Amino acid sequence: MKTISPLDLNNFQLQTLLQTAIAPRPIALASTVDKDGNVNLSPFSFFNMFSSNPPVVIFSPARRVRDNTTKHTLENVLEVPEVVIGIVNYKIVQQISLASTEYGKEVNEFIKSGLTMKDADLVMPKLIEECPVNLECKALEIKHLGTEGGAGNLVICEIIKIHVREEYLNEEGNLDQKKLDLVARLGGNWYSRNNADNLFEVPKPLVTKGIGFDRLPDEIKLSDIFTGNDLGMLANVEELPTGNFSSDESIHIEAQKLLHQNQIAEAWEILKQ
Repeated sequence: MKTISPLDLNNFQLQTLLQTAIAPRPIALASTVDKDGNVNLSPFSFFNMFSSNPPVVIFSPARRVRDNTTKHTLENVLEVPEVVIGIVNYKIVQQISLASTEYGKEVNEFIKSGLTMKDADLVMPKLIEECPVNLECKALEIKHLGTEGGAGNLVICEIIKIHVREEYLNEEGNLDQKKLDLVARLGGNWYSRNNADNLFEVPKPLVTKGIGFDRLPDEIKLSDIFTGNDLGMLANVEELPTGNFSSDESIHIEAQKLLHQNQIAEAWEILKQ
């Protein structure tokens, strides 16, 4: 394993490594205004949710690595501590990229990117009409992490109102993960897309307690067929089935096919001799 000290890399090298490794990252399309009401729109992939009660999200307009300047978004929230965060999906990803262009402070990125401004209910910044979800937020705190290029500035935001486009709801009135078709940021120019073709479910072991890897029989645990994911599924049962277990590779292949269809009980059944 290659070992790297952050101190041995320059700012650009470290940023590239971390942004490639720590991914995919959700994207916050941040709509802000300055004290004179000038509008700014910019995407940030240093973003996530950190609390649901109270509902808090954090994004970080970091200082630019190349010249240590700050972004208009940061300057705006320091003047007007409010922000609208739009959630980004595939339908608008190219427009989002365009909004990231470093236009002058007097330029409205809504106009440049072709996105539509809409008045918010509780804050001054504008909603982004095309985003599937908009979060009206109050900036509770801005925490500066440093003064050099690449240093983050954590904008800690409390969500005070949520707007959801109805076409992204299911029949029960909840957000439909497949319909959202969200995108996320990777390293370099890369993005990822989360649609029905690549979404998958992993049942959470919240109610039941899986037996764990350590209790899997050696005939299964030492198999050349099963992957770590396969063994994780087999180990997530409450009780180890009774009986002897096959070490036959052909049986393991058949069990693996069942596991890939989330048929765990059936896979255990054929593994028993």
